[in-house]
Amino acid sequence: MRHFLTLMDLSPAELQALIQRAIELKAMQHRGAIHEPLKNRILAMIFEKSSTRTRVSFEAGMIQMGGGAIFLSPRDTQLGRGEPIEDSAKVLSRMVDAIMIRTFEHETIERFAEHSSVPVINALTDDYHPCQLLADIQTFVEHRGSLQGKTVAWIGDGNNMCHSYINAAAQCDFNLRIATPKGFEPKEHIVNTAADRVSLFSTPEEAVQGAHLVATDVWASMGQESEQAQRKALFKNFQVTPALLDIADDDVIFMHCLPAHRGEEVSAELMDDPRSVVWDEAENRLHAQKALLEFLLVAK
Repeated sequence: MRHFLTLMDLSPAELQALIQRAIELKAMQHRGAIHEPLKNRILAMIFEKSSTRTRVSFEAGMIQMGGGAIFLSPRDTQLGRGEPIEDSAKVLSRMVDAIMIRTFEHETIERFAEHSSVPVINALTDDYHPCQLLADIQTFVEHRGSLQGKTVAWIGDGNNMCHSYINAAAQCDFNLRIATPKGFEPKEHIVNTAADRVSLFSTPEEAVQGAHLVATDVWASMGQESEQAQRKALFKNFQVTPALLDIADDDVIFMHCLPAHRGEEVSAELMDDPRSVVWDEAENRLHAQKALLEFLLVAK
């Protein structure tokens, strides 16, 4: 029984195989093939943060694979009313086949997984967003091939997405160049896990030099809404634009995990620039997570 709390829960070989399986499942779904390896399996989806892509992709994926999903908000569970995490984990894991959690502190999901008897999937915490990275890696592979030896630039906040890109640099063997305003760097202990592949910069122009992939995220994540105005002022020079991409490799592609605040972290026109693959990236949440569910729930 395996959990998926960060990308580091897979070996590099397992990650590579999972991405290839996601591409296969995507092709199958596009040609209308019926594939139901999760018949009668149930995924519990616990959301302590709001979601569009995560909820729809996991729920649709379970249905397409023959199973079902149960959506649980803090209003729907005793977890939101003070039941110990350990107790919720023990009870829910006796009733369902896997549990997906989107929450705040990463420690919450670690404690939940420790007491769960079924696979637990991290659908976002304040520290990591590994499911999004599965989709991002799949998208790059589809458009440009392997990430090994490539250069990736992360522009903006040193947040959960940035941390998962650090994990991906270690797992996929690419160089990661991170540009953040002073004081918004990724957590030092996470950077240190892939220090030989990660470089920190103070301007986007430095970071995107030679980049094959440029990625960004909103300047204020969920739970940071009160900081929106302050961050907008501090991050104003970190907008990703077509002109910034012109500094990168000629074959560069742009990604954003969405939702995007057009005119803030990304210029409005870049979202539909030929170098942008954000819509493929969004769709690939469905296929990558189906591959993950199959990996965790179907006996090898």
